[in-house]
Amino acid sequence: MTDSTIDYNEQTQCISQNFTINYNYPIFFTQDIFNINNPLLKNIMDCNGEQIVSLMFVIDQNVVDATPQLQADIANYFADLSHVKLLSTPLLIKGGESAKNDPELLQLLYRAVVDLKVDRQTRIIVIGGGAILDFVGYVAATAHRGIKLIRLPTTVLAQNDAGIGVKNGINLLGRKNFLGTFTPPDAVVCDFSFLQTLSERDRRAGMAEAIKVSLIRDAEFFYWLEDHCDALTQFELSAISYSIMHCAKLHGIQIVSGNDPFEKGNARPLDYGHWLAHKLEDLSGYSIRHGEAVAIGMLLDAHYALTINLLDKTTFNRVQNLLQNFGYILWYEDLNLKDEMGRVAVLNGLSEFREHLGGELSITLLTGIGEAIEVHEIDEALMLQSLVWLKKTYETIQ
Repeated sequence: MTDSTIDYNEQTQCISQNFTINYNYPIFFTQDIFNINNPLLKNIMDCNGEQIVSLMFVIDQNVVDATPQLQADIANYFADLSHVKLLSTPLLIKGGESAKNDPELLQLLYRAVVDLKVDRQTRIIVIGGGAILDFVGYVAATAHRGIKLIRLPTTVLAQNDAGIGVKNGINLLGRKNFLGTFTPPDAVVCDFSFLQTLSERDRRAGMAEAIKVSLIRDAEFFYWLEDHCDALTQFELSAISYSIMHCAKLHGIQIVSGNDPFEKGNARPLDYGHWLAHKLEDLSGYSIRHGEAVAIGMLLDAHYALTINLLDKTTFNRVQNLLQNFGYILWYEDLNLKDEMGRVAVLNGLSEFREHLGGELSITLLTGIGEAIEVHEIDEALMLQSLVWLKKTYETIQ
């Protein structure tokens, strides 16, 4: 028997495949989208009469409760459009973060896709807050390997951030957005009339993302937020609509010009303040709104940046004052919770954030207004000191 040696460099063959996919989806801003005199949604549905467009509506129950006439308005809007077919009355699902934790609700929505014979040419139109957009977006992206999705975000947070990006997801194993996809929608329609139904708490919570994107990307926008704080907290429509549109624009620029729309790298500049926010939401059983948690996360990370001499005191004070002036609660007792090892549980958000990123920790820290860098190590002892400062400063101010 003769021994033989295989030269794997010669035996191994490779066919390289390289292709580019271009995504292009519009983000519209309007009022009263289901008013029969508003042509926007009809134009989006227009297929030149060459084929029937089937629609499946999924609506946040909270939106229906706040706008009881909505379902009738939808039926009336499409009544005279011969090329549009509503597959059923809208499917109503409970809103809020709890939807993203509910496997039975996930099964129900997949079952509706099957029962209604939804196919890849159907449009699913989802109306609701950011959690519902995430949840339904995940179903649309995975059923049939992708169903066309049109988002109608109804909250400040969803219109200026969550609803205009390319991410979808649900929660699992105590991890926020552990299952998800990067799948752009076909279109986004931000209808400002929905905002009038929001509680003061939800209005304020949504503005945190505007502060966030101003801090990391646009100093002039930050100064504008300072100057218009009273108008924004009083929810004057002209100020709110400008804030939403500019915030959405900045998020869009980051998604497109950041050269990493599907987040293959470790950096997540749009997640400034989010490592703590995600963990705090979980620790609170999602009783704390996302924007409320982000406000705390931004202040904590700003104080840490001050502690390590990345950020000067004057700039830190401006950040702190703006968050205070917006009226955010900046301390919750959930920040005191300990894990099974006796550690401050919220600090576990750092390791969980690292895992979510893919191995290397990457935390955005401010160096100035509109200026930030990515750091890959956090001194947990110093971060704990910042948390102690936060507690001493705000524990009794609630």
